[in-house]
Amino acid sequence: MEKFLWGSATASYQCEGAWLQDGKLESMWDHYLHEKQLENGDVASDFYHHYEEDLKMASEGGQNSFRLSLSWPRILDEKGNVNQRGIDFYRRVLTCCHTYGLKPNVTLYHWDLPQYLQAQGGWLNEATCDAYAHYAKVCFEAFGDLVDLWVTFNEPRWFIFNGYLIGNYPPEHHDVDETIKGAFHVMYASSLAIRLFREGGYPGQIGIVHSFTPINGVDDTIATRIAMRYADNYCNNWVLDTAAWGEMPIDMLGKLASEGHDLSFMTPAKLALMKANTVDFLGLNYYARALVKPYTSGETTLIVNNAGKAGKGTSKTILKNWFEQVNDPHTKKTEWDTEIYPQGLYEGILMVWHKYHLPIYITENGVGMYEDVSVPCVEDDYRIDFMQEHIEAMLRAKDEGADVRGYYAWSTFDLYSWKNGCEKRYGLVAIDFKNGLVRKPKASYAWYRQMIENNRKKECK
Repeated sequence: MEKFLWGSATASYQCEGAWLQDGKLESMWDHYLHEKQLENGDVASDFYHHYEEDLKMASEGGQNSFRLSLSWPRILDEKGNVNQRGIDFYRRVLTCCHTYGLKPNVTLYHWDLPQYLQAQGGWLNEATCDAYAHYAKVCFEAFGDLVDLWVTFNEPRWFIFNGYLIGNYPPEHHDVDETIKGAFHVMYASSLAIRLFREGGYPGQIGIVHSFTPINGVDDTIATRIAMRYADNYCNNWVLDTAAWGEMPIDMLGKLASEGHDLSFMTPAKLALMKANTVDFLGLNYYARALVKPYTSGETTLIVNNAGKAGKGTSKTILKNWFEQVNDPHTKKTEWDTEIYPQGLYEGILMVWHKYHLPIYITENGVGMYEDVSVPCVEDDYRIDFMQEHIEAMLRAKDEGADVRGYYAWSTFDLYSWKNGCEKRYGLVAIDFKNGLVRKPKASYAWYRQMIENNRKKECK
């Protein structure tokens, strides 16, 4: 029996820095943040130059796995040719993972699309799917001897909806038809990569990571159940059903068609390919559930709080003729309006397990806070409480039969948190971004190490 994977997670744009070093091209996030003159990831945590220190610290923290993503613009040029310096960097990182006893969990795409592809339409352009498949094959060939846990995409819902529907991420569009097309293309591209993985006979397994939002209703009426189904299709099913079963929810497609949306690009050939190339496992990034009620009135309203305490209470989700998300006044919220609800992880894992019967990894779970890292040690008891409650919820689901194989804290160290900047801190290790990027373990780092040790002792009994 394989050991349970206790690790932590990062993403290339959020931690690497070195944004134009060693042949790396501009990503869509480089371009967007520079153009908007917003805080960016040019340096971020500078993992590019600190990776050995960071991986050693993760290992010394009792972790036996490390989740990272590869940067497409660091690996290929505009013609699809390999940038050997990018390949060499990731081979050094992956080799270092093995040196320190960390099993790599590698994501091919964590949002940093090459800008030249974004300029050609991004995920609205089917050619991006083919370019992604080529990129995936290059990675399988270059790193297959060092990786046996692959992820095609991190959180398709988040980057597609925020980019094409909500409009708070690049390319800042507000278009339902673009959202539908982009969502389909990403899931189609995922299937293309899986087909290449199978055809190539590469070792290991391949899955997808989803921004998992379990759905609860305000009551048990038929109207609320219907709203819950709409919300589940919107939040979860178009990713998980498609990845696990190769089928998009037919009732969701029927509703979209009835609302006048053109779905003709979902051709029989593409649907057949998706049906034939499904995942080996599901990665679930859990931060909060959604409490919903039936739609009552008003236009579609989708507001995400990227301002923290300055924007607290502004988050809002209404999908016209679908559902409305409701705030539960009895639960705690972070400064960014994220609900803290461990019970949702327990219920959600069991739901996913009983529905799909695929191995599950909790690939992200954590809490972002404002923190003063100038002190010798950040006493982040709130993070310890958060992690303990969520890990206990996960282990309860595991004890009840769910095939949960790993847990990854978000994040390994403080990093750049997209439009929330660097002040939204998630790390087990503090990084002083203003004073030489010095790394200092927080109290949660030591707590996590002890928690892992205690659970390993239980596994051995």
